Amino acid sequence: MKRKLTGFSRRYNAALRKHLTQPRRQAGPPPASGLGRQAMTIGIKTLDLARIHEQALTSVVVPSYSPGIRDEMVRRAGTFFAEAITPIEKTHRTARDANVHLNQVVQTLSQRSVELTAANRQLKQEILRRKSAEESLRKSEQHYTQLLEQSRYMQEQLRLLSRQLLLAQEEERKKISRELHDVIAQTLTSINVQLATLKKEAAIDARGLERNIARTQKLVEKSVNVVHRFARELRPTVLDDLGLIPALHTFMKSFREETGIRVSLSAPAAVEQVNGDKRVVLYRVAQEALTNVARHAQASHAQVKIQKRDGDICMKIKDDGKGFEGERVLHRKRSKRLGLIGMRERLEMVGGTFSVISAPGKGTTVLVRIPLMNKHIGGELH
Repeated sequence: MKRKLTGFSRRYNAALRKHLTQPRRQAGPPPASGLGRQAMTIGIKTLDLARIHEQALTSVVVPSYSPGIRDEMVRRAGTFFAEAITPIEKTHRTARDANVHLNQVVQTLSQRSVELTAANRQLKQEILRRKSAEESLRKSEQHYTQLLEQSRYMQEQLRLLSRQLLLAQEEERKKISRELHDVIAQTLTSINVQLATLKKEAAIDARGLERNIARTQKLVEKSVNVVHRFARELRPTVLDDLGLIPALHTFMKSFREETGIRVSLSAPAAVEQVNGDKRVVLYRVAQEALTNVARHAQASHAQVKIQKRDGDICMKIKDDGKGFEGERVLHRKRSKRLGLIGMRERLEMVGGTFSVISAPGKGTTVLVRIPLMNKHIGGELH
């Protein structure tokens, strides 16, 4: 670097001397700009170039010159130095501008970094909040899943309870029926026999007693008939002793006598192949359906048809009554058609299906399908 500085100083001295000693009108453009670019390439700073210029000026401008010449030479030397230092100053100015711009960029980046830090902190907080919300949602989903399972379990328990209630009801009906038939009816029959004996003994001279006894016999006979009818309604012994078809015939005969509604039955002997539970269900559904016909339908004729089809027992109860809006009645809240609900529950107990087809003015049809093979879970109906 020192050698380069010494060489550059000699070149600068020679160029300045030549520039100052030549007449102004003969001098071309000073080589100062080229020297300035050389100085910039070598790495000479502004102060170093000023020192070199001062040394060169001292050696060129001697005290023997007149003041006017010295002033003119100093002025021209100043112009030379200004030309020489221009490339360095331009570089410094560009560097300063670049430094200012760089400082601005650094400030912008610093501000951006602060903003990014704040945004990152907010993002972390948002992530934590979302994770917390997701965890709460997951727990909530688990909670509602548990509630749903509990609801399903309670529904199943309620359905089981309903079936057990029907089972207990049938058991109780059977017990009452047996009691009425085996105890009360027999007792009343015995009373009637005794009264008949008493009547014969009092035939000679007790006409008033005979009339009283006759009236008593009629009351007892009426009571026996009522008890027998009551027993048949609770649980017909013929259903257990003879089967479904005789039980339905017996019920329908009593139904016609009480209501005046003509009712017919069509059923093959194969229907008796169903087990006791399903016989009870078919009988109770037919009984309830015909009871509904008598209460609501205002019908003159009803038909019960039972068929064996595709491994199932199908039963259709149809009337020519006034009908009703089937879907609306079946699905509305607090429906008064509790008999329909009971029929459906009974059929579900034995794996069967139940549907009602009805419309105002077109009568009502109850459709029942029960599989011959056992597919249900539950107790037995007795």
